[in-house]
Amino acid sequence: MPTFVYLASQSPRRRQLLEQLGVAHELLLPNTPGDEPEDAEAMEAVLPGEAPTAYVERVTGLKLDAAVARRMRRSLPDAPILCSDTTVALGRTIYGKPDDAAHAARMLGELAGHEHRVLTAVALQVGARRLCSLSVSRVTFGAMTPAQIDAYVATGEPLGKAGAYGIQGRAAAYVQTLSGSYSGIMGLPMYETAQLLRAAGFAI
Repeated sequence: MPTFVYLASQSPRRRQLLEQLGVAHELLLPNTPGDEPEDAEAMEAVLPGEAPTAYVERVTGLKLDAAVARRMRRSLPDAPILCSDTTVALGRTIYGKPDDAAHAARMLGELAGHEHRVLTAVALQVGARRLCSLSVSRVTFGAMTPAQIDAYVATGEPLGKAGAYGIQGRAAAYVQTLSGSYSGIMGLPMYETAQLLRAAGFAI
């Protein structure tokens, strides 16, 4: 039975959610001093015509590949490696992390008053095995005025988040309906993650 899992994510929300499951973990982060640099932006680039589901599953796989190589390169002890990626989709349009405040405001303006999907892929490397799962949730935003959008963007909360919002923050004031996994929208779906960890031998 494994005693801990490596979490290959810089997201404090994912770390909190993993702690909620009671699983011991260690961070396995890229671009630490003395290590080879990794280009996360290149991994997250959308391929022409790529569907949101294919995109989020491919990016998660690439990030897990990089984490597996990172562990071996650093000669760290063997243990399962957990990786996750989240994207927001309106139809087939993929909304990743905004480039800046203006980009965030544009994203929110397009999402406001509509239902969108939040897709979070989870992948766990256990030795030579790779276990994968996908959480799909639906969120409907109420209407937002330009002033409301600007005020929300000014908080800085949308930056660094897929779709330019955090469900656990002030954006909750505009969530009219939600169907699916709240934790999945935050970035690590509890049910799917627990299933993968159980399959790897963890007692959840």
